[in-house]
Order: sequence, then structure tokens, then C-alpha cells
Amino acid sequence: MEIRTSRFGKVLITEEDVITFKEGLLGFSGLRGFVLLDDPQDDIFAWLQSCEDPNVAFPVLEPELFGAPKKFKISARDLHQIESDNNEKCAFFSIVTIPEDPTNMTANLKAPVVVNIEKRLARQCVLQDNKLAIREPIFTKLQQRVVQNSGETIKSKMDHLGVTVRLPEAPKPSPEA
Repeated sequence: MEIRTSRFGKVLITEEDVITFKEGLLGFSGLRGFVLLDDPQDDIFAWLQSCEDPNVAFPVLEPELFGAPKKFKISARDLHQIESDNNEKCAFFSIVTIPEDPTNMTANLKAPVVVNIEKRLARQCVLQDNKLAIREPIFTKLQQRVVQNSGETIKSKMDHLGVTVRLPEAPKPSPEA
């Protein structure tokens, strides 16, 4: 099937690529179908793209990339909503806000997106941990990570999750004759 996106144009996906949010995302309750898109031109972010609204896409990262816990404590109710009995079968993503000055980018640790990988069900869970920030500054942490792991992209870890749709690489310019 084909979806339209404002950022990537037309994207071919399969039904199995769609991640369903039964209740939508916070502030976007009418949007239920999303895909995680992996742009090969971007070494850092994946994009949580709405299948229903081409203009709605969120940059996301795995929270552990900037020092957050790999797994969060998710309530039984939240796990039930995504038909999971524990969070070990789940992938966690933080929605990132990138302002005009990217050094001020933040990640929402308080309300991660939790995906049941097997069932392709997701929920944005509001966690009760008061130590988690809605706007966690991450630029410096990402910058340090890039310097420490200069040989590998930040997103290379997400490949193992099997939830992202890899976009085709842009054609390389042909050499002039």
C-alpha cells in the first residue's frame, strides 16, 4: 500500500509495517495508524509517520541513546492496551522536539511511545516517575554519543527491532561526461 508524507513523498509500505495506536497519540487521538520510517539520509532520527495525515510525523529515538533507562516501568493497564504481558517484548521511543536552534532539542521521557513488536500495537504511556522530564535536553548527550561511536550511526541499534521501514536511498548524481 502507499501512503503520502509531506517529508518523504509517497512511501510504499505493507499492512505489517503499520503500528496501531488504539487511542492515538497525545493530542492526535484521531490518528491511529503509524509507521516508523528510517531515512538513510539521516543518521540520527527515525520518523513516526501517520498513515492518515501526511503532515504528521515525529522524530523519535530510543531513550537509551541519550542516557535514559532502556526500559521504563509500564503500568499493567498500559501493557494490557498493547496486548503485552511484560515490557521485555516492547520497543521504547521518545518523541523529540527540534526547535530552530537544534542545540535546544529535547526528548519527552515522561510519555514514551511503547510498541508491542509482535502485535504491532502501540501506546504513548504517561509514566508516574517524577524524575522523568517532558523536555529532557539531549543535544549534548547525542553529540557525545556520536563522538564516542564515530564508526557507527546512532540508528544502527534500531535495526534489530524490526519495526522500521527503510526508505530508499536518494539516487546519486551521475558524473558529468
